[in-house]
Amino acid sequence: MAISLRVVVPPHPLIGHWLTMLRHRETPPALYATAMQELGRWLTYESLRDWLPHRREPIPTAHGETEGLVVESRAPLLALPVMPGGLELWQGGRQVLPEASLCLYGVPDGIETNAGLVVFIDQITDGNETLRLLRELQQKGVSGNRIRLITALCTSPGLKTLGEAIADLTIYTTCIDEDLDESGQAVPGIGDPLQRLNLRLNGRV
Repeated sequence: MAISLRVVVPPHPLIGHWLTMLRHRETPPALYATAMQELGRWLTYESLRDWLPHRREPIPTAHGETEGLVVESRAPLLALPVMPGGLELWQGGRQVLPEASLCLYGVPDGIETNAGLVVFIDQITDGNETLRLLRELQQKGVSGNRIRLITALCTSPGLKTLGEAIADLTIYTTCIDEDLDESGQAVPGIGDPLQRLNLRLNGRV
């Protein structure tokens, strides 16, 4: 396994609260979507803590000069939600990254060599779908250290799949579930996000 795989589970009570909303089988569809959005917001915020390019520079104030911190705009950021479930995470993440370029239809061509990518995936179960996406990014010259992967939930088998194949990858998530059931769903998991979000989209409760 690649020892450079880094999985961050921020110990924040709001993150735990919204994970609970996803886990609860009686959570109504609209609240389930809200929970995804809130987790997208908080996990994106956490993921940028030590990754967003910035510089320090002197600035004038009303009472003299001090040193300020300025986010670098010369390094482009791309947001890549894996449709459709990752779009709800991005709806929250966009509050933190309002100037990120949105890639709605898969991996774009011609990704700039200094661009960072924030990938939004509703959950990582066996890891195979996520691995296919990361392989595609690799083929376009995007290495793991240029990616922050935001997901509501991971499983140990899925992380093993990614860790053995992708170097220097960092994942931000709410929890790591240990097992998969016979149908490939995480246990205890958050249910099937597509099914639960489709209930909302179809107007059913």
